[in-house]
Amino acid sequence: MPDVAAVIDDLHDESQELDVLVRGLSTGQWAAATPAPGWSVAHQIAHLAWTDEIALLAATDPDAFAGEAAKALEAPESFVDRGAEELAVLAPDVLLARWRDGCARLEAVLRAAPAGVRIPWYGPPMSVASMATARIMETWAHGQDIADALGVTRAPTARLRHVARIGVRARDYAYLVRGIAAPEDEFRVELIAPDGELIAFGPEDAPQRVTGQLLDFCLLVTQRAHRDDLAVRATGPDAGQWLDIAQAFAGPPGPGRAPQGSEE
Repeated sequence: MPDVAAVIDDLHDESQELDVLVRGLSTGQWAAATPAPGWSVAHQIAHLAWTDEIALLAATDPDAFAGEAAKALEAPESFVDRGAEELAVLAPDVLLARWRDGCARLEAVLRAAPAGVRIPWYGPPMSVASMATARIMETWAHGQDIADALGVTRAPTARLRHVARIGVRARDYAYLVRGIAAPEDEFRVELIAPDGELIAFGPEDAPQRVTGQLLDFCLLVTQRAHRDDLAVRATGPDAGQWLDIAQAFAGPPGPGRAPQGSEE
């Protein structure tokens, strides 16, 4: 089992790294287009602020969250965009303050949560560690969009192991949202961290395997880069199919990114 406090510490650090990236941006940079169609840098931070607030609601008022989840089911293709659009119109300093406040309040609630509590979400209820892991994944992924928009290369950190873990755990979900039967057997996933450490998931003797660089796997499962542009390889047809559809995030299938050099 993960050390819950350590996971929350990593969430704090991931948020702080993104804060450093955006705190000094000009008004023009806040309006800069990111790789997500129709989303500016402001939309990316707005989405994180909105999602943190929804997570806080889920952790503190499950009945109110159930109402929000019902709204999402009514318009699954647009509710995320609406949340981002509502906050992206705020002045950059107001939006930044709102995101920071949501981060801090959610962190405090997660740290104070009783052992074993389950938090409702847009799928199965989540443990505190899983919720913190999901927030790390989202913060890192949307931070990547912002970094790409600004032309900034971020140094990968050990926190990527959380992104990889949720990507692996969400394997069957990627099949479910596409109406495809998931493979019955687990895959072996072996990833090389920037410091050379091996990050592994699944049975060592599994015939279906995924291998590659930790950073590239994280870019793949968050759909921040196309499979063809990444150092991630599959052994076996089922593993190969998974790499084409993998997603670490809840909600409908994402459109993914076109290969580098593509006109699409």
